[in-house]
Amino acid sequence: MKSKEKKTYKIKLSIKNILYFMAGIIILLYMFMFYNLYFTNNETYAKETDSEPENIKISEANEIDIDSIINENSKPGYREEITREEQELEYLTTYNVNPDIPKGISYVVKEGRKGTQEITIKRTYQNDQLISEEQIDAVMTKATLNKVVEIGGGKTTSNKKVKVGDNVYVTSDMLSVMSEPNMESKKVATLKTDEKLEVLEITQNWYRVLSSSIEGWVEQECTTYLEPDYEDKINNNESAGQASNQNIQKLSFGMNLNKPSGLSLEQFKKVLTDDKDVNNVFQDNAEYFYYIEKQYNINGLFVAAVGIHESGWGTSKISKNKYNLFGYGAYDSNPYNGAYTFSDYSESIDLIARVFVKYYLNPKGTSIYGGETASGKYYTSPTLSGVNAKYASDKNWANAVYKQMQYLYNKL
Repeated sequence: MKSKEKKTYKIKLSIKNILYFMAGIIILLYMFMFYNLYFTNNETYAKETDSEPENIKISEANEIDIDSIINENSKPGYREEITREEQELEYLTTYNVNPDIPKGISYVVKEGRKGTQEITIKRTYQNDQLISEEQIDAVMTKATLNKVVEIGGGKTTSNKKVKVGDNVYVTSDMLSVMSEPNMESKKVATLKTDEKLEVLEITQNWYRVLSSSIEGWVEQECTTYLEPDYEDKINNNESAGQASNQNIQKLSFGMNLNKPSGLSLEQFKKVLTDDKDVNNVFQDNAEYFYYIEKQYNINGLFVAAVGIHESGWGTSKISKNKYNLFGYGAYDSNPYNGAYTFSDYSESIDLIARVFVKYYLNPKGTSIYGGETASGKYYTSPTLSGVNAKYASDKNWANAVYKQMQYLYNKL
């Protein structure tokens, strides 16, 4: 009897132990689940920025492959570097045709304002010598304000030159009168549209004028000799037609390109009308090569020759799709996507003219358009060879452009 009771007791004890064991496992499972739910969901990470997402500009450029740069930099004498720089952002120019004034007349009605952008540049060096430079990103930090120029679309054509003693009239909405012929000098007064001025002296792009009791310097491009109520008539006697051949700059490979060609508006239209221009790009925009000469003191036929060379007479994809005759902004690694897009051809013609004048054709500090001074950042000399040194990677670029200039000059 005792042995039977003892046996029963042992069986009950074993069942009890099993229940305890199972309960322990269940408790451990709950503890494990609690750990996963709480600790993994409450990890803390360092924040790169406190800015709201909408304030962050995401670049459309390809991401920088750091591993690739490290691998390339491991080559003997070879290295790449990424830098960020603030750069001026050039404004664009809008041309409005005024049918009430003669062809050949142009004046500023609204002055442009430059902006700024932060650019990211990749530079490649071999044995500490720079072998390539590429812009891989750009973020605008200050918006530009477009310049507005009114050009003649009337029935007659004028090539009149203002002389000392003539009267001119203010065309821009607000014109600054400066104590010296540069924008860094003291501002004397501000004039409004249509105010009458007597020209006392002429130098480069400036007039010294007298208005009532105010005397000082104003920018030529913001004035016109036409009276405010002028209306172009078919029978007026404005001088028109061909410029004298004596005024045309003589063609040579070493000629200075920071001087106007001296061609008239009609002569520009003549030489830029050509069977090679299958889309009539240069024929339809010939007047803008004439107007950049008047505004920026640059050889307009040189600019046209660059456009012909770079765009294949306006047939390139960049030219047709982006109104960009010069491949401006394009890099060898990704030319189409890098090239700027313009609203029309006049914008690209105007911008490239200002770029050449400001950076390539004049030494630093030279007085240029709009009261500015030349940067001279890429200046070597105001010739084809001088521009080629910093503008184009193709060493034969100057010869190719000169060939196009010869072709155009031979049509005069």
